[in-house]
Amino acid sequence: MVIIFCEMMIRMPSNARHESPRARWIALVVVCLAQLMSIVDATIVNVALPSIQRSLRFGQSDLTWVVNGYLISYGSFLLLAGRLGDLIGRKRTFLAGVALFTLASAACGVAPSQPTLIAARFVQGLGGAGATAAIMAIITVEFPLPHERAKAMSVYMFVVSCGGSLGLLAGGVITQALDWHWIFFINVPVGIATFVLARRWVRENAAPGISRDVDAAGPVLVTSAMMLGTYAIVTSTSYGWGSAHTLGFAGLAAALLVAFLALEARLKNPIMPLRIFRVRGLPSSSLIRGLLITGMYATFFIGVLYVQHVRHYGVLHTGLAFLPQTLSLAVLSFALTPRLMARFGAPPLVLAGVAGCAGGLALLLELGAHTSYVSLMLPAYALIGVGAGLSMAPLLTIAMANVPARDAGMASGIVNTSLQLAGAVGVAVLGAVSTTHTRTLLAQGDPTRTALLGGYHLAFEVALGCACAAVLASLLTFRGRAAAVRAPEVAAAPATSGASSS
Repeated sequence: MVIIFCEMMIRMPSNARHESPRARWIALVVVCLAQLMSIVDATIVNVALPSIQRSLRFGQSDLTWVVNGYLISYGSFLLLAGRLGDLIGRKRTFLAGVALFTLASAACGVAPSQPTLIAARFVQGLGGAGATAAIMAIITVEFPLPHERAKAMSVYMFVVSCGGSLGLLAGGVITQALDWHWIFFINVPVGIATFVLARRWVRENAAPGISRDVDAAGPVLVTSAMMLGTYAIVTSTSYGWGSAHTLGFAGLAAALLVAFLALEARLKNPIMPLRIFRVRGLPSSSLIRGLLITGMYATFFIGVLYVQHVRHYGVLHTGLAFLPQTLSLAVLSFALTPRLMARFGAPPLVLAGVAGCAGGLALLLELGAHTSYVSLMLPAYALIGVGAGLSMAPLLTIAMANVPARDAGMASGIVNTSLQLAGAVGVAVLGAVSTTHTRTLLAQGDPTRTALLGGYHLAFEVALGCACAAVLASLLTFRGRAAAVRAPEVAAAPATSGASSS
């Protein structure tokens, strides 16, 4: 069916594509397919790790690099990929990323050894970053009208928020029905379809190109800083947050970042103009979103550990347990949030959403060894889904509302980087807190289940603290601003000025 659909799209005359009002929505589906692949791929491997370990004879410490190799390269390349989209064309960068991701997925599927799989995962992360870094910029260009952009942002945020749950469910089903190789092979037809459709439906921006005085040192500094910083985060659970390993790499990353900012402030043609951080709404919304994502990851990763290790859920049941969160987020994203944003503006929805997420996390503090799923877990996950559905799309809209068209790719990279790094920090912090406290309780003689619950509860408390900080940041950010402020209407026109037909 995918092939038939692609053929129908290709055969449609070029003028019909540009004149059809459905063209921009088809473009949205195409870029969301790429985003879904990258998000799913960050988690689909988790449930297949035991099978991969047995097949390729990984040691326990080396096995983590099957996940970390992807996260490090993906997180470190987002900013650079976003700026390259501004300079050489977002469509061109998107297509290159999709092609690289697809080829690397095939290489992962046929990998005969540990080094080959880890290297292919690293390249897969580079492709995922290239494909997703400019998605927000593409959406901003394709949807200049405020109400349409609000709907598009909601669809995009639904894909981002639900991709992790889908990855867990799909990973379990595919691994059980076939084998671990197919969790990578499924990306190949999806990637080919995405590439073919993007060539026809995604429009290119007016790219100035890379001039002779282009900033050459900046990309090296920022990419190195992001890579070392992400490496420090994802390996902190193994070495400890206070270890010389973690602090050393984090300090080196910070030093490189400071050097990068100092360089960018002096250059006439920097790879990342610092003016982007003066755009109203971008820094504050990124902070709120980062705190919220860090808190929400407790429901995902710590929640998965709880239902598997304490409640002894199988792989399939684990994925199904999170359906209330996914479904409630879907209902808000597709049906209600765009209408509510058009009527009340973005700030009230953000406040209501972050408060809802905090309420859901507070409920999870009551989890026990025999807690009823229906009476506590279901409403908690549903409430968190409602909170995310209300707040995520408005936060994205606020972030991109005032961004000039020339910097849309850079802003898109910042948005995606904040999401990725917040997720990495969330996993690392919550995992380290939970593991350390569980070991302490076991050393004191507590039973295994009691010790696990103690560790998970402490992680949920930290997550709740992040969500409460997001509530406070929202109150401070939007204090004194009228509820009638509608972020989608602030700067819809300037964001479209760089669009041009492909």
